[in-house]
Amino acid sequence: MSHDHSLSPEVMPQEPEKATLEGKNKFFGLWFFLGGETVLFASFFGTYLALRNSTAGGPTSTDLFGLELVFIMTMLLLTSSLTSVYAMYHMKNNDFKKMQLWLAITAFLGMGFLGCEIYEFAHYIHEFGFTFRSSAFGSAFYTLVGFHGGHVVFGLSWLIALMVRNAKRGLNLYNAPKYYTFSLYWHFIDVVWVFIFTVVYLMGKVG
Repeated sequence: MSHDHSLSPEVMPQEPEKATLEGKNKFFGLWFFLGGETVLFASFFGTYLALRNSTAGGPTSTDLFGLELVFIMTMLLLTSSLTSVYAMYHMKNNDFKKMQLWLAITAFLGMGFLGCEIYEFAHYIHEFGFTFRSSAFGSAFYTLVGFHGGHVVFGLSWLIALMVRNAKRGLNLYNAPKYYTFSLYWHFIDVVWVFIFTVVYLMGKVG
């Protein structure tokens, strides 16, 4: 089957992302990848919890964190997860244009989150002198939150590449699994952020 043959509504499988062996392999492969990522993030969370009070006389989490900006960041990322769900709904209904539209909204929200995170880091550095080398707490914080931010950058790059590359090709059995695996990856990023919001920011503000 040619990779450029778009599917018509009459021949669209119920689950186009799993209709081929290649699609199923991508699906299972992603779950193995996310399993490894979960272990890696768990180690970063454990390190952060062990070092969050090791401030070396520098600013503490209570001094640094402002929940207003973090709340906005959380809403942006959680909303982007919802828009990716809408995109996958339209994929299953073979509505390529609406799928691309909702994915574009997802990308816009993700870039908004990333912009807020960059602003947050810049604020900590310029206002408090809080850097990666300030203390063990600083190293643990920037490693955990920055590593998550790196995943957001990767996800946005993946999404934009998918949208641009397939803009004229439409939806087919070759690229449907790629869109679907991106959506799963994006949900994983959102779940990790919920833990960061709770463990780093809420616990940090409470003290």
